[in-house]
Amino acid sequence: MDSFLEKRHLSLREAERKAEELFRTIEEKDILRNGVTEKQINREIYDLAFQMYGIKKYWHKRIVRAGKNTLYPYRENPPDLMVCEDDIIFLDFGPIFDDWEADFGRTFVLGEDPIKIKLCNDIALAWAEGKQYFESHPNMTGSELFSFVSALARKYGWEYGGPHAGHLIGEFPHEQIQGDEVENYIHPDNHIPMSASDQNGYPRDWILEIHFVDRELEIGGFMEQLLTVD
Repeated sequence: MDSFLEKRHLSLREAERKAEELFRTIEEKDILRNGVTEKQINREIYDLAFQMYGIKKYWHKRIVRAGKNTLYPYRENPPDLMVCEDDIIFLDFGPIFDDWEADFGRTFVLGEDPIKIKLCNDIALAWAEGKQYFESHPNMTGSELFSFVSALARKYGWEYGGPHAGHLIGEFPHEQIQGDEVENYIHPDNHIPMSASDQNGYPRDWILEIHFVDRELEIGGFMEQLLTVD
């Protein structure tokens, strides 16, 4: 592997490892609990990330969504909610570790509601299916992967909740360099092979995200992590 690519993959992998460790610690410290607001949880996670890693910089807004707010995709800014007993919560954080971006999302269920637990489990299964499909179709486009992920939502009995299913990832600040063009997203209108090289001739790295919702029950689940770096 080219030394630049090797460094990039090692850096992205290490950034995600730390993000995963942060999320485990969030659970261990019972930060996700009823009786507090989403904003309060967000502040506590920010403080924890600073204590653990000295993180002050995030490349996108930090998202804590509970209850009916889990229906909303990234770009929405719903009103702050109080977390309730037996609630469903998802986190979407983009911490920066040594100038490398992580983008990590997980869903958590407070209590034993079987439908919410099924949703949480289904998005993890669907993410794994999406990765397997991507790896078995090396020339697929963003549009093709989005179609596959959308079909998985129907397969598991949900609706797909977002306008895309992931995006490029790299060295901060990738979003200022790449912009919001659909070619940079796993988007229904992106007809460029995901394996296409960047402007410097290097393969691009991608994040895969899954967002399933049930609008009648007013619940959603979310999972996000590296697709192209194991």
